[in-house]
Amino acid sequence: MTQTRHDRVLIVDFGSQVTQLIARRLRESGVYCEIHAFDKTDAMLDAFAPKAIILSGGPQTAGETASPAAPRRIFDLGVPVLGICYGEMTLCAQLGGAVEAGHDREFGRAEIRIERVSPLLDGLGVVGDTQTVWMSHGDKITAIPHGFEVIATSQGSPYAVIGDEARRIYGVQFHPEVMHTPRGATILRNFTHQIAGLTGDWTMASFRAESIARIRAQVGRGRVICGLSGGVDSSVAAVLIHEAIGDQLTCVFVDTGLLRLDEATQVVTLFRDHYNIPLIHVEAGEQFLGALAGVSDPETKRKIIGKTFIDIFEREASRIEGVAFLAQGTLYPDVIESVSPTGGPSAVIKSHHNVGGLPDMMKLKLVEPLRELFKDEVRKLGIELGLPAPFVGRHPFPGPGLAIRIPGNITPAAVATLQQADALFLDEIRKAGLYDKIWQAFAVLLPVKTVGVMGDARTYENVLALRAVTSTDGMTADVFEFPWDVLTRAATRVVNEVRGVNRVVYDVTSKPPGTIEWE
Repeated sequence: MTQTRHDRVLIVDFGSQVTQLIARRLRESGVYCEIHAFDKTDAMLDAFAPKAIILSGGPQTAGETASPAAPRRIFDLGVPVLGICYGEMTLCAQLGGAVEAGHDREFGRAEIRIERVSPLLDGLGVVGDTQTVWMSHGDKITAIPHGFEVIATSQGSPYAVIGDEARRIYGVQFHPEVMHTPRGATILRNFTHQIAGLTGDWTMASFRAESIARIRAQVGRGRVICGLSGGVDSSVAAVLIHEAIGDQLTCVFVDTGLLRLDEATQVVTLFRDHYNIPLIHVEAGEQFLGALAGVSDPETKRKIIGKTFIDIFEREASRIEGVAFLAQGTLYPDVIESVSPTGGPSAVIKSHHNVGGLPDMMKLKLVEPLRELFKDEVRKLGIELGLPAPFVGRHPFPGPGLAIRIPGNITPAAVATLQQADALFLDEIRKAGLYDKIWQAFAVLLPVKTVGVMGDARTYENVLALRAVTSTDGMTADVFEFPWDVLTRAATRVVNEVRGVNRVVYDVTSKPPGTIEWE
């Protein structure tokens, strides 16, 4: 279900790995937007009724016979259009310009020079001024369509910014959505607020009110069951749904025995005692560890955890009379990746995080109140709903839990060791005031033992790896550069306080989009 009370921007997706960042930047300025694949756009265009349209980047070459293209009528709707990178190229190719493949490649930082005054670059300087941008293209526009003028140039692109001011159609060769274009957010805001005239009135308060109304309309007097993992997504979904329908919601918390130290107690206390949400707490640690005994292959572990989780959840659901709906904490990146125009890596990536899906035999209708939100927006909604800030701000935790942080055989002793070490690591991070500066931090118990000397005795014990990354939205991540004294204190405490560990290493590798986990 899409928003109906706010002006909307349609983002036509041509497969860029940073398309989601366009949506994030627009929403940061209060503009509601949705991403739809280029080959699905025509069918939903009238119903969506966008007030502006953005054409994303992509890996293809525009102008070739099989090149993806925007529906031609987009340019005849009379609403502003902005083409970004490939979006600018296909715009040119479709409106009478020309694009050639493999000429004047331009990747990384570049300087554009303002050649003409335009509302698109308002606030970025006067004619002759320059701005740093992020280029990523290997093709070249050789002619722009009739009615277009050059607004800015770069050393590698004579058409870095172009526009038909009368029709309010623009193209930029660079990526304004990425952080490496410092004034990119200003360019996008100029497009949405000045050129398209949008008010930017989409807020978490309005989303909360509208979501409650939608949930009530969808559910009616029906009963809803929610699989509460203890993570931020399912927790925010549960509180939002409970606010809408009260005790028609029942949460099932399956304690796999693979959670962080004391996490199960925290979840039960918060939802059963503080929010008074009907909660079924299933302590199934022995069942999960028994099923995982002797299994080393990580993908097999995930499948076992997923099947066991679904079996338990289905059993508990069958005991609740009249359940017709299943609530899930599906987020907008999940929705986008599931319909990626280039066959994105969603299925592979999500196996790192999910423990299962909706069993076909349950025949329940889905309630997914967060499917329009990004991760950081879910956190904001959680605060709006009154969830404690430390809970909402917790680092992401994968569905399979510690199972993917124990390569090799999983034993009760290994789980206990990792829980304690992980807790010590996070404790030192919090004491140093670094927790909120890190997107995700955790420990991994490696299937490796080393010889060491502790005091006057020789030891032969496990190696523990520590990892911490920075990110804004979990789409990309980079290593967190710890102050050496904090990392040293954490490692020393682990070796001194956790039996079975005599060496600690820190993982300093970065990760490409989507692959936050380490295993």
